[in-house]
Amino acid sequence: MSQTGFLQDLFSSIAERGRRLLETGGEPDGNTDLADLAESLYSSLGEASGVAIADRLLRAYEAREPARRLAFFKLLADRFGIDPEEAVAAAQAYRAEPTPEALERLHHAAEPRRQELIRRLNLAPGGTAKLVRMREDLLAALPDHPELRGVDMDFRHLFQSWFNRGFLEARRIDWQTPAAILDKIIRYEAVHEISDWDDLRRRIDPPDRRLYAFFHPRLVDEPLIFVEVALTVAIPATIASILAADREPTDPAEVRTAVFYSISNCQEGLRGVSFGNFLIKQVVEDLRREMPNLKTFVTLSPVPGFAAWLTAERKREGGLVDAEAAAILAGLDTEGWWTDEARARELEPVLMRLAACYLTRARNGAGKPLDPVARFHLGNGARLERINWLGDRGRDGLRRAHGLLVNYLYRLEEIERNHEAYANTGNVAASPAVMRLARSRPSREAQTVTA
Repeated sequence: MSQTGFLQDLFSSIAERGRRLLETGGEPDGNTDLADLAESLYSSLGEASGVAIADRLLRAYEAREPARRLAFFKLLADRFGIDPEEAVAAAQAYRAEPTPEALERLHHAAEPRRQELIRRLNLAPGGTAKLVRMREDLLAALPDHPELRGVDMDFRHLFQSWFNRGFLEARRIDWQTPAAILDKIIRYEAVHEISDWDDLRRRIDPPDRRLYAFFHPRLVDEPLIFVEVALTVAIPATIASILAADREPTDPAEVRTAVFYSISNCQEGLRGVSFGNFLIKQVVEDLRREMPNLKTFVTLSPVPGFAAWLTAERKREGGLVDAEAAAILAGLDTEGWWTDEARARELEPVLMRLAACYLTRARNGAGKPLDPVARFHLGNGARLERINWLGDRGRDGLRRAHGLLVNYLYRLEEIERNHEAYANTGNVAASPAVMRLARSRPSREAQTVTA
Protein backbone atom coordinates (compact mmCIF):
# COMPACT_ATOMS: atom_id res chain seq x y z
CA MET A 1 0.00 0.00 0.00
CA SER A 2 1.31 3.49 -0.84
CA GLN A 3 1.97 6.05 1.86
CA THR A 4 -0.84 8.19 0.46
CA GLY A 5 -3.28 5.26 0.62
CA PHE A 6 -2.21 4.50 4.17
CA LEU A 7 -2.83 8.10 5.26
CA GLN A 8 -6.24 8.20 3.57
CA ASP A 9 -7.24 4.98 5.34
CA LEU A 10 -5.95 6.35 8.63
CA PHE A 11 -7.93 9.59 8.34
CA SER A 12 -11.02 7.65 7.30
CA SER A 13 -10.63 5.37 10.32
CA ILE A 14 -10.25 8.35 12.67
CA ALA A 15 -13.27 10.03 11.11
CA GLU A 16 -15.36 6.87 11.53
CA ARG A 17 -14.40 6.59 15.21
CA GLY A 18 -15.28 10.24 15.65
CA ARG A 19 -18.67 9.76 14.02
CA ARG A 20 -19.42 6.91 16.43
CA LEU A 21 -18.37 9.07 19.38
CA LEU A 22 -20.53 11.97 18.26
CA GLU A 23 -23.47 9.79 17.20
CA THR A 24 -24.44 12.49 14.73
CA GLY A 25 -26.89 10.21 12.95
CA GLY A 26 -27.89 10.52 9.32
CA GLU A 27 -26.07 11.87 6.36
CA PRO A 28 -25.53 15.64 6.12
CA ASP A 29 -27.60 17.33 3.44
CA GLY A 30 -28.12 20.76 1.92
CA ASN A 31 -30.05 21.92 4.99
CA THR A 32 -27.41 20.97 7.55
CA ASP A 33 -26.39 24.01 9.63
CA LEU A 34 -22.86 24.86 8.46
CA ALA A 35 -22.44 27.63 11.04
CA ASP A 36 -22.94 25.24 13.99
CA LEU A 37 -20.57 22.71 12.43
CA ALA A 38 -17.94 25.38 11.81
CA GLU A 39 -18.10 26.63 15.41
CA SER A 40 -17.97 23.06 16.71
CA LEU A 41 -14.96 22.25 14.54
CA TYR A 42 -13.10 25.38 15.60
CA SER A 43 -13.63 24.71 19.28
CA SER A 44 -13.10 20.93 19.11
CA LEU A 45 -10.19 19.57 21.16
CA GLY A 46 -10.44 15.85 20.39
CA GLU A 47 -8.65 14.55 17.29
CA ALA A 48 -11.23 11.91 16.38
CA SER A 49 -14.22 14.18 16.93
CA GLY A 50 -12.50 17.02 15.06
CA VAL A 51 -11.85 14.87 11.99
CA ALA A 52 -15.45 13.63 12.09
CA ILE A 53 -16.86 17.17 12.29
CA ALA A 54 -14.58 18.30 9.47
CA ASP A 55 -15.77 15.39 7.33
CA ARG A 56 -19.40 16.17 8.09
CA LEU A 57 -19.00 19.88 7.34
CA LEU A 58 -17.35 19.23 3.98
CA ARG A 59 -19.99 16.72 2.97
CA ALA A 60 -22.76 19.12 4.05
CA TYR A 61 -21.16 21.88 1.99
CA GLU A 62 -20.95 19.65 -1.11
CA ALA A 63 -24.59 18.63 -0.65
CA ARG A 64 -25.69 22.23 -1.03
CA GLU A 65 -26.69 23.65 -4.38
CA PRO A 66 -23.90 25.88 -5.78
CA ALA A 67 -26.00 29.01 -5.32
CA ARG A 68 -26.37 28.29 -1.59
CA ARG A 69 -22.66 27.67 -1.00
CA LEU A 70 -22.08 31.42 -1.05
CA ALA A 71 -23.55 31.64 2.45
CA PHE A 72 -20.66 29.57 3.82
CA PHE A 73 -18.08 31.98 2.41
CA LYS A 74 -19.97 34.92 3.90
CA LEU A 75 -19.94 33.06 7.21
CA LEU A 76 -16.15 32.73 6.98
CA ALA A 77 -15.84 36.43 6.17
CA ASP A 78 -18.19 37.70 8.90
CA ARG A 79 -17.64 35.34 11.83
CA PHE A 80 -14.21 33.82 11.34
CA GLY A 81 -12.00 36.83 10.78
CA ILE A 82 -9.84 38.52 13.41
CA ASP A 83 -11.00 40.22 16.61
CA PRO A 84 -10.02 43.87 15.92
CA GLU A 85 -9.94 44.83 19.59
CA GLU A 86 -7.74 41.87 20.51
CA ALA A 87 -5.42 42.58 17.55
CA VAL A 88 -4.98 46.23 18.61
CA ALA A 89 -4.44 45.26 22.24
CA ALA A 90 -1.86 42.65 21.26
CA ALA A 91 -0.03 45.13 19.02
CA GLN A 92 0.08 47.72 21.80
CA ALA A 93 1.32 45.14 24.29
CA TYR A 94 4.12 44.09 21.93
CA ARG A 95 5.09 47.70 21.28
CA ALA A 96 5.27 48.35 25.02
CA GLU A 97 7.25 45.19 25.76
CA PRO A 98 8.47 43.20 22.71
CA THR A 99 8.89 39.84 24.39
CA PRO A 100 8.54 36.46 22.67
CA GLU A 101 5.30 35.92 24.61
CA ALA A 102 3.90 39.25 23.39
CA LEU A 103 4.91 38.41 19.81
CA GLU A 104 3.16 35.06 20.03
CA ARG A 105 0.01 36.77 21.29
CA LEU A 106 0.20 39.29 18.42
CA HIS A 107 0.70 36.52 15.86
CA HIS A 108 -2.33 34.64 17.18
CA ALA A 109 -4.50 37.77 17.27
CA ALA A 110 -3.53 38.82 13.73
CA GLU A 111 -4.41 35.46 12.14
CA PRO A 112 -8.05 35.17 11.04
CA ARG A 113 -9.90 32.33 12.78
CA ARG A 114 -10.83 30.90 9.39
CA GLN A 115 -7.22 29.90 8.72
CA GLU A 116 -7.32 27.48 11.64
CA LEU A 117 -10.77 26.33 10.55
CA ILE A 118 -9.46 25.57 7.03
CA ARG A 119 -6.49 23.69 8.52
CA ARG A 120 -8.88 21.51 10.51
CA LEU A 121 -11.05 20.89 7.46
CA ASN A 122 -7.93 19.67 5.69
CA LEU A 123 -7.74 16.74 8.17
CA ALA A 124 -10.95 15.18 6.84
CA PRO A 125 -10.64 12.21 4.46
CA GLY A 126 -10.00 13.72 1.03
CA GLY A 127 -10.02 17.13 2.69
CA THR A 128 -7.30 18.71 0.53
CA ALA A 129 -9.06 17.89 -2.75
CA LYS A 130 -12.38 19.10 -1.36
CA LEU A 131 -10.86 22.40 -0.23
CA VAL A 132 -9.36 22.93 -3.69
CA ARG A 133 -12.81 22.42 -5.19
CA MET A 134 -14.27 24.75 -2.55
CA ARG A 135 -11.90 27.50 -3.61
CA GLU A 136 -13.10 27.05 -7.21
CA ASP A 137 -16.55 28.05 -5.96
CA LEU A 138 -15.04 30.98 -4.07
CA LEU A 139 -13.13 32.26 -7.11
CA ALA A 140 -16.31 32.09 -9.18
CA ALA A 141 -18.11 34.20 -6.57
CA LEU A 142 -15.39 36.86 -6.16
CA PRO A 143 -16.27 39.12 -9.13
CA ASP A 144 -19.73 39.75 -7.69
CA HIS A 145 -18.66 39.61 -4.03
CA PRO A 146 -15.37 41.49 -3.56
CA GLU A 147 -15.95 41.44 0.21
CA LEU A 148 -14.79 37.81 0.11
CA ARG A 149 -11.25 38.71 -0.99
CA GLY A 150 -9.96 38.28 2.55
CA VAL A 151 -11.31 34.72 2.61
CA ASP A 152 -9.57 33.98 -0.68
CA MET A 153 -6.31 35.45 0.63
CA ASP A 154 -6.42 32.95 3.49
CA PHE A 155 -7.09 30.02 1.16
CA ARG A 156 -4.23 31.09 -1.10
CA HIS A 157 -1.87 31.63 1.86
CA LEU A 158 -2.49 28.11 3.15
CA PHE A 159 -2.35 26.51 -0.29
CA GLN A 160 1.03 28.14 -0.95
CA SER A 161 2.33 26.31 2.11
CA TRP A 162 0.63 22.99 1.44
CA PHE A 163 1.61 22.92 -2.23
CA ASN A 164 5.17 24.22 -1.98
CA ARG A 165 7.85 22.60 -4.14
CA GLY A 166 9.04 20.30 -1.36
CA PHE A 167 5.74 18.38 -1.41
CA LEU A 168 5.46 18.05 -5.18
CA GLU A 169 6.49 15.05 -7.26
CA ALA A 170 7.52 15.49 -10.90
CA ARG A 171 6.58 12.55 -13.13
CA ARG A 172 7.04 11.86 -16.80
CA ILE A 173 3.74 10.94 -18.45
CA ASP A 174 4.03 8.34 -21.21
CA TRP A 175 1.86 5.75 -22.92
CA GLN A 176 2.30 3.39 -19.95
CA THR A 177 0.78 5.90 -17.52
CA PRO A 178 -2.62 4.80 -16.12
CA ALA A 179 -5.52 5.66 -18.42
CA ALA A 180 -7.27 7.69 -15.70
CA ILE A 181 -4.37 10.16 -15.67
CA LEU A 182 -4.06 10.23 -19.46
CA ASP A 183 -7.77 11.04 -19.73
CA LYS A 184 -7.25 14.01 -17.40
CA ILE A 185 -4.33 15.24 -19.50
CA ILE A 186 -6.67 15.33 -22.51
CA ARG A 187 -9.33 17.23 -20.56
CA TYR A 188 -6.97 19.68 -18.84
CA GLU A 189 -4.94 20.69 -21.92
CA ALA A 190 -5.57 24.44 -22.14
CA VAL A 191 -3.28 25.72 -24.92
CA HIS A 192 -3.47 23.32 -27.88
CA GLU A 193 -6.51 21.04 -27.67
CA ILE A 194 -5.85 17.30 -27.70
CA SER A 195 -8.43 15.99 -30.15
CA ASP A 196 -8.38 12.29 -29.24
CA TRP A 197 -6.26 9.45 -27.89
CA ASP A 198 -4.25 9.21 -31.10
CA ASP A 199 -3.37 12.88 -30.80
CA LEU A 200 -2.29 12.33 -27.18
CA ARG A 201 -0.12 9.39 -28.17
CA ARG A 202 1.66 11.51 -30.79
CA ARG A 203 2.54 13.97 -28.03
CA ILE A 204 3.92 11.51 -25.46
CA ASP A 205 5.02 8.30 -27.19
CA PRO A 206 7.60 9.19 -29.90
CA PRO A 207 11.24 9.40 -28.80
CA ASP A 208 11.35 13.14 -29.53
CA ARG A 209 8.32 14.02 -27.39
CA ARG A 210 7.93 14.37 -23.63
CA LEU A 211 5.23 15.35 -21.14
CA TYR A 212 5.94 16.04 -17.45
CA ALA A 213 3.53 16.80 -14.62
CA PHE A 214 3.58 17.78 -10.96
CA PHE A 215 1.55 15.74 -8.46
CA HIS A 216 0.76 16.23 -4.76
CA PRO A 217 0.46 13.27 -2.34
CA ARG A 218 -2.98 14.38 -1.10
CA LEU A 219 -4.46 14.67 -4.61
CA VAL A 220 -4.10 11.11 -5.83
CA ASP A 221 -3.65 10.82 -9.62
CA GLU A 222 -4.63 14.47 -10.08
CA PRO A 223 -2.00 16.43 -12.03
CA LEU A 224 -1.52 20.00 -10.81
CA ILE A 225 0.25 21.31 -13.90
CA PHE A 226 1.91 19.73 -16.92
CA VAL A 227 4.27 20.81 -19.67
CA GLU A 228 4.56 19.32 -23.16
CA VAL A 229 8.02 19.23 -24.73
CA ALA A 230 9.17 18.74 -28.33
CA LEU A 231 12.79 17.75 -28.94
CA THR A 232 13.93 19.34 -32.20
CA VAL A 233 17.01 20.33 -34.17
CA ALA A 234 16.27 24.07 -34.33
CA ILE A 235 13.89 26.58 -32.74
CA PRO A 236 10.44 26.10 -34.37
CA ALA A 237 8.29 28.96 -35.62
CA THR A 238 4.92 27.19 -36.02
CA ILE A 239 2.86 24.87 -33.86
CA ALA A 240 1.86 22.90 -36.96
CA SER A 241 5.42 21.65 -37.34
CA ILE A 242 5.18 20.15 -33.83
CA LEU A 243 1.63 18.77 -33.86
CA ALA A 244 1.37 17.54 -37.47
CA ALA A 245 -0.04 14.02 -37.53
CA ASP A 246 2.20 12.95 -40.42
CA ARG A 247 5.50 14.40 -39.19
CA GLU A 248 8.64 12.27 -39.06
CA PRO A 249 10.14 11.93 -35.53
CA THR A 250 13.55 13.52 -35.07
CA ASP A 251 16.49 11.21 -34.46
CA PRO A 252 17.47 11.71 -30.77
CA ALA A 253 21.12 11.90 -31.85
CA GLU A 254 20.31 15.03 -33.89
CA VAL A 255 18.27 16.79 -31.20
CA ARG A 256 19.72 20.08 -29.98
CA THR A 257 16.65 22.00 -28.80
CA ALA A 258 13.98 21.37 -26.16
CA VAL A 259 10.76 23.27 -26.92
CA PHE A 260 8.17 23.87 -24.19
CA TYR A 261 5.10 24.34 -26.36
CA SER A 262 2.22 23.95 -23.91
CA ILE A 263 1.90 24.54 -20.16
CA SER A 264 -1.49 23.81 -18.60
CA ASN A 265 -2.64 24.43 -15.03
CA CYS A 266 -5.08 21.69 -14.09
CA GLN A 267 -6.72 22.85 -10.85
CA GLU A 268 -8.66 26.11 -11.00
CA GLY A 269 -8.85 26.06 -7.20
CA LEU A 270 -5.06 26.50 -7.08
CA ARG A 271 -5.04 29.66 -9.18
CA GLY A 272 -2.32 32.01 -7.93
CA VAL A 273 -0.21 29.17 -6.51
CA SER A 274 2.84 29.05 -8.76
CA PHE A 275 4.14 25.70 -10.02
CA GLY A 276 5.20 26.40 -13.60
CA ASN A 277 8.58 27.94 -12.88
CA PHE A 278 9.59 24.99 -10.69
CA LEU A 279 8.34 22.48 -13.26
CA ILE A 280 10.27 24.05 -16.14
CA LYS A 281 13.48 24.12 -14.10
CA GLN A 282 12.95 20.51 -13.04
CA VAL A 283 12.37 19.41 -16.64
CA VAL A 284 15.45 21.28 -17.85
CA GLU A 285 17.55 19.46 -15.25
CA ASP A 286 16.06 16.08 -16.15
CA LEU A 287 16.51 16.59 -19.89
CA ARG A 288 20.10 17.82 -19.57
CA ARG A 289 20.92 14.74 -17.53
CA GLU A 290 19.22 12.43 -20.05
CA MET A 291 20.41 14.18 -23.23
CA PRO A 292 23.72 16.07 -22.83
CA ASN A 293 23.54 17.09 -26.50
CA LEU A 294 20.69 19.55 -25.74
CA LYS A 295 21.98 23.11 -26.06
CA THR A 296 18.86 25.27 -26.34
CA PHE A 297 15.77 25.49 -24.11
CA VAL A 298 13.00 27.59 -25.57
CA THR A 299 9.22 27.95 -25.60
CA LEU A 300 6.72 28.23 -28.42
CA SER A 301 4.17 30.35 -26.61
CA PRO A 302 0.82 31.99 -27.31
CA VAL A 303 0.26 35.74 -26.95
CA PRO A 304 -3.24 35.58 -25.45
CA GLY A 305 -3.76 39.30 -24.82
CA PHE A 306 -2.46 40.76 -28.06
CA ALA A 307 -5.67 40.91 -30.12
CA ALA A 308 -7.67 42.50 -27.31
CA TRP A 309 -4.91 45.07 -26.67
CA LEU A 310 -4.67 45.88 -30.38
CA THR A 311 -8.42 46.41 -30.63
CA ALA A 312 -8.21 48.99 -27.84
CA GLU A 313 -5.05 50.55 -29.31
CA ARG A 314 -6.72 51.06 -32.69
CA LYS A 315 -9.33 53.19 -30.92
CA ARG A 316 -6.89 55.13 -28.74
CA GLU A 317 -6.23 58.67 -29.93
CA GLY A 318 -2.51 59.40 -30.18
CA GLY A 319 -1.60 55.75 -29.68
CA LEU A 320 0.78 53.50 -31.55
CA VAL A 321 -1.53 53.06 -34.56
CA ASP A 322 -1.16 55.96 -36.99
CA ALA A 323 -3.44 56.61 -39.98
CA GLU A 324 -1.34 54.52 -42.36
CA ALA A 325 -1.24 51.55 -39.98
CA ALA A 326 -4.96 51.92 -39.24
CA ALA A 327 -5.78 51.61 -42.94
CA ILE A 328 -3.71 48.43 -43.21
CA LEU A 329 -5.14 46.94 -40.01
CA ALA A 330 -8.63 47.29 -41.45
CA GLY A 331 -7.70 44.13 -43.33
CA LEU A 332 -8.02 42.19 -40.05
CA ASP A 333 -11.78 42.69 -40.29
CA THR A 334 -11.88 40.64 -43.50
CA GLU A 335 -12.94 37.03 -43.05
CA GLY A 336 -10.09 34.62 -43.71
CA TRP A 337 -7.48 37.38 -44.17
CA TRP A 338 -4.68 34.95 -43.27
CA THR A 339 -5.42 32.86 -46.37
CA ASP A 340 -5.08 35.90 -48.66
CA GLU A 341 -1.33 35.99 -49.43
CA ALA A 342 -1.24 39.62 -50.56
CA ARG A 343 -3.27 40.90 -47.60
CA ALA A 344 -1.25 38.84 -45.11
CA ARG A 345 2.01 40.17 -46.59
CA GLU A 346 0.74 43.75 -46.15
CA LEU A 347 -0.34 43.11 -42.56
CA GLU A 348 2.82 41.30 -41.46
CA PRO A 349 5.20 44.24 -40.81
CA VAL A 350 2.50 46.25 -39.02
CA LEU A 351 1.34 43.41 -36.78
CA MET A 352 4.88 42.30 -36.03
CA ARG A 353 5.89 45.82 -34.98
CA LEU A 354 2.83 46.28 -32.80
CA ALA A 355 3.30 42.87 -31.22
CA ALA A 356 6.87 43.80 -30.31
CA CYS A 357 5.58 47.04 -28.76
CA TYR A 358 2.88 45.15 -26.88
CA LEU A 359 5.31 42.62 -25.44
CA THR A 360 8.06 45.09 -24.50
CA ARG A 361 6.09 48.22 -23.51
CA ALA A 362 2.45 47.52 -22.64
CA ARG A 363 2.05 47.41 -18.86
CA ASN A 364 -0.72 46.55 -16.41
CA GLY A 365 -1.60 48.58 -13.34
CA ALA A 366 1.21 46.95 -11.37
CA GLY A 367 3.80 48.02 -13.94
CA LYS A 368 4.34 44.48 -15.25
CA PRO A 369 3.92 43.29 -18.86
CA LEU A 370 0.29 43.21 -19.86
CA ASP A 371 0.50 39.76 -21.45
CA PRO A 372 0.11 36.97 -18.83
CA VAL A 373 2.34 34.48 -20.66
CA ALA A 374 5.04 37.14 -21.01
CA ARG A 375 4.83 37.88 -17.27
CA PHE A 376 5.29 34.20 -16.49
CA HIS A 377 8.33 33.52 -18.67
CA LEU A 378 10.04 36.88 -18.17
CA GLY A 379 9.52 36.51 -14.43
CA ASN A 380 11.28 33.14 -14.65
CA GLY A 381 14.31 34.81 -16.25
CA ALA A 382 13.67 33.92 -19.89
CA ARG A 383 14.41 36.26 -22.79
CA LEU A 384 11.88 37.32 -25.41
CA GLU A 385 13.72 35.83 -28.37
CA ARG A 386 11.51 35.88 -31.47
CA ILE A 387 8.00 36.71 -32.68
CA ASN A 388 6.69 34.25 -35.27
CA TRP A 389 4.33 35.35 -38.04
CA LEU A 390 1.22 33.14 -38.35
CA GLY A 391 2.76 30.53 -36.11
CA ASP A 392 -0.69 29.38 -34.99
CA ARG A 393 -3.47 29.37 -37.59
CA GLY A 394 -5.89 27.59 -35.26
CA ARG A 395 -9.13 29.24 -34.18
CA ASP A 396 -7.88 30.34 -30.76
CA GLY A 397 -4.50 31.46 -32.06
CA LEU A 398 -6.12 33.72 -34.64
CA ARG A 399 -8.76 35.02 -32.24
CA ARG A 400 -6.39 35.85 -29.39
CA ALA A 401 -3.20 36.87 -31.21
CA HIS A 402 -3.91 37.12 -34.95
CA GLY A 403 -1.89 33.93 -35.37
CA LEU A 404 1.33 35.12 -33.70
CA LEU A 405 3.48 32.88 -31.51
CA VAL A 406 6.54 33.79 -29.44
CA ASN A 407 9.76 32.03 -28.50
CA TYR A 408 11.07 32.74 -24.99
CA LEU A 409 14.67 31.58 -24.60
CA TYR A 410 15.88 30.05 -21.33
CA ARG A 411 19.62 30.67 -21.52
CA LEU A 412 20.85 29.10 -18.30
CA GLU A 413 23.72 31.53 -17.74
CA GLU A 414 21.35 34.53 -18.05
CA ILE A 415 18.29 33.35 -16.12
CA GLU A 416 19.23 34.79 -12.72
CA ARG A 417 20.35 38.13 -14.15
CA ASN A 418 17.19 38.49 -16.25
CA HIS A 419 14.99 37.52 -13.31
CA GLU A 420 16.62 40.06 -10.99
CA ALA A 421 16.33 42.86 -13.54
CA TYR A 422 12.68 42.03 -14.18
CA ALA A 423 11.82 41.76 -10.48
CA ASN A 424 13.60 44.97 -9.48
CA THR A 425 12.91 47.28 -12.41
CA GLY A 426 10.36 45.52 -14.63
CA ASN A 427 12.97 45.29 -17.39
CA VAL A 428 11.96 43.06 -20.31
CA ALA A 429 14.89 41.00 -21.56
CA ALA A 430 14.51 40.86 -25.33
CA SER A 431 16.70 39.91 -28.28
CA PRO A 432 18.11 42.63 -30.57
CA ALA A 433 15.75 41.45 -33.32
CA VAL A 434 12.67 42.02 -31.16
CA MET A 435 13.93 45.40 -29.97
CA ARG A 436 14.51 46.47 -33.59
CA LEU A 437 10.94 45.49 -34.40
CA ALA A 438 9.64 47.57 -31.50
CA ARG A 439 11.61 50.61 -32.72
CA SER A 440 10.60 50.33 -36.39
CA ARG A 441 8.15 52.69 -38.14
CA PRO A 442 6.32 54.82 -37.28
CA SER A 443 9.28 56.73 -35.81
CA ARG A 444 7.89 58.23 -32.64
CA GLU A 445 9.02 58.33 -29.06
CA ALA A 446 8.82 54.98 -27.26
CA GLN A 447 5.62 54.81 -25.28
CA THR A 448 4.59 52.86 -22.24
CA VAL A 449 0.97 51.82 -22.56
CA THR A 450 -0.94 50.96 -19.40
CA ALA A 451 -4.17 49.08 -19.02
